[in-house]
Amino acid sequence: MANFRPAFQRSDTEYGEGIHSKDGQDHMAQISTNSDRSGSLEKSSTGNDSHPKEPFHNEKYVDAEAAPAYNEDEGGTHVVSTAKELVTQVLHVDDNPTLSPWTFRMWFLGGGLSLFGSVLATIYYFKPQTVSVSYIFLCVISYVLGELMTKVIPRTGWIGRWFNPHDFNSKEHAAIIIMSSAASNCALGTEVLAVQRLYYSAAPNAGASIFLLISSQLLGYGIAGLMRETLVYPTKMLYPVNLPLNTLLETLHRNKTETKDRLRLFYWLFAALFVWEVFPEYIMPVLTGVSVFCLAKRNSLVFTNLFGGSNGNEGLGLLSFCMDWQYIGSTPLWLPLQTLINNLFGYILCICVFMGIFYMNIWRAQDFPFLSQLLFTTKSNGTFYDQYNQTALLNSDNVLDPEALDTLGIPYFASTYASYILTTNLAITATFTHMLLWNYDDIKSGWAFASRENLKKLIRPRSWNYRFWKTDSKPTDEPTEDMDPHYRLMLKYENCPDWWYGLVFIASMIIGLVCVYMVGSTLPWWGFLIATALSTVCILFFGAQYAITGFNFSLQPVIQMIGGYLHPGKPVANMYFTLFGYNSVTQGQLLLRDLKLAQYAHLSPKCTFMAQMVGTIIGAIFNYVMMVSIVDNQRDILLSIEGTNIWSGQVVQQYNSQAIAWGALAKHMFSVGARYQWVTLAFLVGFVIPLPTYILHRFFPTRGFWYWNTAIITYFMGWLCVGINSSILSYFMIGFVSQFFIRKYHPDWFVKYNYIMSAAMDGGTQVIVFILTFAVDGGSGKAVTFPAYWGNNFQSGNYDYCEYNPANA
Repeated sequence: MANFRPAFQRSDTEYGEGIHSKDGQDHMAQISTNSDRSGSLEKSSTGNDSHPKEPFHNEKYVDAEAAPAYNEDEGGTHVVSTAKELVTQVLHVDDNPTLSPWTFRMWFLGGGLSLFGSVLATIYYFKPQTVSVSYIFLCVISYVLGELMTKVIPRTGWIGRWFNPHDFNSKEHAAIIIMSSAASNCALGTEVLAVQRLYYSAAPNAGASIFLLISSQLLGYGIAGLMRETLVYPTKMLYPVNLPLNTLLETLHRNKTETKDRLRLFYWLFAALFVWEVFPEYIMPVLTGVSVFCLAKRNSLVFTNLFGGSNGNEGLGLLSFCMDWQYIGSTPLWLPLQTLINNLFGYILCICVFMGIFYMNIWRAQDFPFLSQLLFTTKSNGTFYDQYNQTALLNSDNVLDPEALDTLGIPYFASTYASYILTTNLAITATFTHMLLWNYDDIKSGWAFASRENLKKLIRPRSWNYRFWKTDSKPTDEPTEDMDPHYRLMLKYENCPDWWYGLVFIASMIIGLVCVYMVGSTLPWWGFLIATALSTVCILFFGAQYAITGFNFSLQPVIQMIGGYLHPGKPVANMYFTLFGYNSVTQGQLLLRDLKLAQYAHLSPKCTFMAQMVGTIIGAIFNYVMMVSIVDNQRDILLSIEGTNIWSGQVVQQYNSQAIAWGALAKHMFSVGARYQWVTLAFLVGFVIPLPTYILHRFFPTRGFWYWNTAIITYFMGWLCVGINSSILSYFMIGFVSQFFIRKYHPDWFVKYNYIMSAAMDGGTQVIVFILTFAVDGGSGKAVTFPAYWGNNFQSGNYDYCEYNPANA
């Protein structure tokens, strides 16, 4: 339930234990093993009095062979500077294997919240105001319901034995969150099927549609699961986005006397944000972005473009001050410093590039909106924006009509959006080079299956393991300097065999390939295989980037462009190519994130696997059921331009427009010699962008060139192309206060409170936004507007009082 813009999730390599290295070695690989709080990682569990008291009622406490997290009564923390220090000081490295997640509560609440989340996500896909069901929201709701069931259901007799065998524990809770979060997304396949029903008069049968959704969701799971040894187990694969949630789980379930200060902070901040967010969200939206420049000069579109940002696609929001946590978000609290600095550098370049392109009138920039994601005709000018009629390009077979294209002409992008696609392409290929130069040792095991020895075994039937299901699935406890202390705890549990994920991958491929023919996708078998191969490669490189730095961005425009060249003039084929080429990467990253969450929560791998599979299947089924119901009953409204305050087809319309633009027009818009040729050539340029800093580092290893991640910088050069941008100044201020000042000068406070503060502020905000969406923002069918006054700019114009562009009306 937060504002999403490209690359919203991002984090720092400073905790990555050497994503870059000063001298060819991990420059942050050494950690202190004898701090006052930490103790030694090799310390025996016998007779160790430094561990916290028994965290769970009367069950057996198990030492983790590692230091505990912050103890309420101890201090003396040094500055956290490596991933291993972070995950051993912020999170407790201890476990109780006797805690069972396999309870009635887990299945009942996990399945119920999966159903709830999938239905709600689908409903909001067709709403004028979108809301996402977040991790923290699911955590808070499931905790309340779990504790309620513990108190209401009897603990004695067969009822207690089957339905309430023990207190609601952290492993049940983690399994519920993983299951429900896997379901709480509107699958991209749902969008594809909705577009077919609305725009192409095609209604694939229910069975094929549901299996299409399941296969497209699980394909990425299978690929990523086979790479978990590379992308999950090592300490460097930090996934900093999980730290607030794991901290909250520990705070809620450990001994309350041990976590009393954290709990107190959580409840106070949760309540404070719950109350405060009513003001910027409803009563006083001017707080979304306060710009002294726009207040001083309210009749300048130049000021609007540069300083405005309180409304969607208004401007770049330079030096605007935001007090709406919904748009600031908790990201800067868990985003370590190095990525923040790279983010800031890219942000500054983005402002320069966007203003330069627009006012130098590159690609006729001033004839189109400053910020927009739509296509426009050549008839547009600075006072009138004529949208391109994309559906008129297609013939009765939904293929590009050359005569219609000659009549309509080649469309234009808003120049800032074209620049965003260009810098995204730069960042994508730069990521490949960057990871190979700086992190080769971290990712090389991802293609170990293709080694010469393994390939030889494939052509020797005598060497095949015909009883692969009997292979010992327990990971080895071989000591390694890179072993995550939390992963060492997981060695007590039986691991998921690789063939489980391999079976998911193969089954998803077979089902997906059959379904693309059954639903009339026009995507040939070889296009499906290319999409799958692309997603496999991207999961390895971009999964590692996401894990180490927290930096994640959308590959959708690029996959759509590649699909457009492979299947020219076929927008439906482009949608399905994108479904399996892009959605699989997204799903793979979600699986990897949840596997790391389970590793930090010490949830058994087989329970995690089961929760993810069950949640995904429930989500796919109810995504489809709700989509069909809404599309069949609200068809005319969804096809209208404005929609109503209850239903809107804006997302479906945009997705169809993108499919036509990329699927039908990619060759005409992006080929060498075409108007946007540099968008495509950027792929080649991106490969060489990381080379200068790497070469300089080799010659001058102490000058700090290792600190710059050019893939992150180039992507953030297109960061501000969409959404509400007034939050950026507050975002960086909070990030630098947290990750520089507090972490460096108040490390005790940072370790103890930083991540629980992040969870509390997100939780309070998301719960009240969810309530307000139904109560006053039209989610229940009727919007209740707050009376017009200066705090909402009298319900007219931009909230920050920047001049409104009349051409946008």
